[in-house]
Amino acid sequence: MNLANKITLFRVFLVPIFILVFYLENPGPTYISAAIFTFAALTDTLDGYIARSRNLVTNFGKFADPLADKVLTSAALILLVGVDKIPAWVVIVIIAREFTITGFRTIAASEGITIAASNWGKLKTISQLVAIILLLINNFPFRFIGFPADIIMLYIALILTIVSGVDYLIKNKHALKIENI
Repeated sequence: MNLANKITLFRVFLVPIFILVFYLENPGPTYISAAIFTFAALTDTLDGYIARSRNLVTNFGKFADPLADKVLTSAALILLVGVDKIPAWVVIVIIAREFTITGFRTIAASEGITIAASNWGKLKTISQLVAIILLLINNFPFRFIGFPADIIMLYIALILTIVSGVDYLIKNKHALKIENI
């Protein structure tokens, strides 16, 4: 197992630690769990950089890396619903998009088609991560001036999630042999 894949597995290992710390900190500010979440999210950039720069891209990495990202993000979103920080319907839309695009990519891969991450998808990911971090730290420092940056970022992430999902489907409809989208 190469270094990039080990980092990906480490990110998966951090998910239950993040969850445990989140519950130990609640109610109240969740700064330690936010730090764990942020560190885990940053390992995604690191493992991708290492895999590409050292030519260590593997089928396992292609499978495990996006899965690790989705598990981390989904866990955080579900925890935030559980403590009434965000509405469940927002999380349902976000997770449904992730399932849809993952399934779409799986079908495309079975046809020998690789669907690369788009700029919309990258913006979606960044906005989700920023929203989650702001929500975890109780909108610090913006709460002191009454500015709901966490909720604004959540809805920006929601919009980008929908836009990126539609973009993937339209640009890659040939993978499903759908002509009328």
